[in-house]
This record gives sequence, structure tokens and C-alpha cells, in this order.
Amino acid sequence: MSKVALRGLALIAAGWTMSAQAADLSYGSRAPYTVNQPLNANSWAGPYLGGNLGYAWGSVDNNSTSPSGVAGGVEGGYNWQSGQLVFGIEGDLEATGADDTFAPWKFSNPWFGTVRGRVGYAFSNILLYGTGGLAFGELRGETFGLSESHTTAGWTAGVGAEVGFAQNWSAKIEYLYVDLSDERFSITGASNGYQFGLLRAGVNYHF
Repeated sequence: MSKVALRGLALIAAGWTMSAQAADLSYGSRAPYTVNQPLNANSWAGPYLGGNLGYAWGSVDNNSTSPSGVAGGVEGGYNWQSGQLVFGIEGDLEATGADDTFAPWKFSNPWFGTVRGRVGYAFSNILLYGTGGLAFGELRGETFGLSESHTTAGWTAGVGAEVGFAQNWSAKIEYLYVDLSDERFSITGASNGYQFGLLRAGVNYHF
């Protein structure tokens, strides 16, 4: 084989070697391949906003009415995460159609809100949690054309489950027990408060 041919083969081999090294360098400099995961790779940390819709049912202290009805509103919060432990704070404000009439009395709960702590355990994109804190809202009483309402505070506690189903989006189902404390109503001559259960579903967007 001539010297020219040998030199040509050597140049080709060197070119292949340099091309392979360049390809390896280029591949190594790329970010690892990732697949979009719900909630930023299954991290629950950070702020979120959402909405919810559910049904409330309960009873009024020292009165025979049992207001119940649809409830819906908005919610927002912030989560911190350490390993699989997730904890945070959430607030919501709800409008409700909960009311009931018994004999001359009608009681209704036009709105309520909560500010709660949350503690949960994450299984990848599934979060199971407990929650509890402050509740506040309006209890309205009516009889014989007279109306009286009081805004009162109380407490709430419950449990829930939340699932990340798309990038930055989650859906949840939650049960809360809410106790709005008694206030003296002139129209009933008694102290009336409202305790109710709330089962609701919601969707959150995580920033």
C-alpha cells in the first residue's frame, strides 16, 4: 500500500476519532432527559390558587332548623416540603346556599371562610393530609318578617387527599367539620350557633 493511501487512512481514522469525541462532549453537555411531572417533578412546595364546590349540612344550636345546601368558593395557600412531609397554610372564602325553615324560624349561612394549617404525607404526586384552624362566617335568622344576623368565629378540622394530574395542576377532595360559635339572637331569645359538615372537591394551580 502506498504512503499516500496510508496517510489518507490515518486522516480518516483521526477524523472519526475526533468526531466521536465531539459527539460525546456534546451529549455530555446536554441536560438529562426529563419527562414533565405534575407539580414540578412531584414537589408540592410553593404557592397555589384554586376553586372548590361541595355540599354543606348541619344544625343550629337551640333551634330545630338544619341548614344545608351547595357551597363553593376560592382557596389559596403555600406549602413547604421536607422529604415526603408536606406542611403549609391555606385560606378559603365560600358562598353557600345552606338554609332551612322549621315552624316560624328560618336560619341560613350565606358565607363562611377558614384559615387552616395543613400537614400531610406525599406519595409522589399523591398527598394525604389533615387540616385544622380558624373558621368564621355569618348566621342569619328570620321569623315573622324580622331578620337578624351575626358574624361569628369558631374552629374547623378535617382531612383530604390531593392528586397532581398535570404539570402544575392538582385536584382534591376534602371533608371539613366547621363549628361557628353561639351568638345571642333577639328574635329567638336564645344563643344560636351553626355546626356543619362540608364535603367538597377542588382544583388548584401551583406556581
